[in-house]
Amino acid sequence: MFNFLKSSNLSQDKAYEQLQQDKTIKLIDVRTSGEFKDGHVKGAVNIPLNTLPQKYSGMLPNKEQTIFVICLSGARASDATDFLKKAGYTNVHNIGGVGSWKFGLVR
Repeated sequence: MFNFLKSSNLSQDKAYEQLQQDKTIKLIDVRTSGEFKDGHVKGAVNIPLNTLPQKYSGMLPNKEQTIFVICLSGARASDATDFLKKAGYTNVHNIGGVGSWKFGLVR
């Protein structure tokens, strides 16, 4: 269903800085709900990758809004970023995985 295309990657340092400055950025965590409950970035919304095709349009109505996507390592975030770009979203960035997020997690 998903293809590995060249994703728009953004460093976590830059992502963190932008998240602090712009509260309108949507941060989407595409891990499973269980993974999400074990620890996630503050402000993230959980849309597991396998549910993204059914849920994205209702949860992300503005196709020009800045969207950051995160998972555990960055692979699922890459798939989700590519999917959203194909669906017409213009400002989507893969920010990698919570495994390397150094700014603290909500548990």
